[in-house]
Amino acid sequence: MFERFTTSAREVVRGAVRHAEDTGADTVGEAELLLALLDRTDGSGAGGSRTEDGGSHTEASGGRKDRAHIRGDRKGSPAAEILTALGAHGRRASIERALAEVRRRGGITGADVEALAGLGIDVDEIVARVEEAHGVGALATAGSTPGSTPESASARAPRRGRRPLRRPFSREAKSVLERSLRIALARGDKHIGDEHLLLALTARPGVAAHVLADHDVTYIQVERALSARATKG
Repeated sequence: MFERFTTSAREVVRGAVRHAEDTGADTVGEAELLLALLDRTDGSGAGGSRTEDGGSHTEASGGRKDRAHIRGDRKGSPAAEILTALGAHGRRASIERALAEVRRRGGITGADVEALAGLGIDVDEIVARVEEAHGVGALATAGSTPGSTPESASARAPRRGRRPLRRPFSREAKSVLERSLRIALARGDKHIGDEHLLLALTARPGVAAHVLADHDVTYIQVERALSARATKG
């Protein structure tokens, strides 16, 4: 499947891994994929992809497959353009706070909080009591991310003399990647771009979809923005 990924889509995947590593999360989840997509709105999605040493992707690799990925990215990052057009870029700080709150509550989204409140359950009060007894962030055990399946510390710890292992993708994040392939095929696209990852994140209920919906970004809006972008192109 990954041979279908454009350079932008691969950058999102790599960026998600970096976010997990920076926060010490056990796995790469939906939250990290969303943050990596938002990274594209900071300017990295405006033009061609760059390698870590500053050279262009085509300069770094002359393979036929790599050139095919560059062709898929010749108009920049569709996801970055859409997220910016829908106002998500300007609301990044709010989105990050929302994701942090979900993590602090052990994966319970804002929608879940409202639903439980209707049953007389005050999630924030419960979280406060747990943190009072066990410390701030007690429910976000072992750096786990929303929607992830935590692994044991021994499984994560690198053996002496070896490089640290890359964070694995959570079950939910893997589902997003697989869904992006199905969405691309359904749309008749021969590649998987960052726009397909964005569609996959918003297509079904999940941490990223709930947080984005709270910030007025939904699957229908993303799909409409993509159609408008294609018409202009």
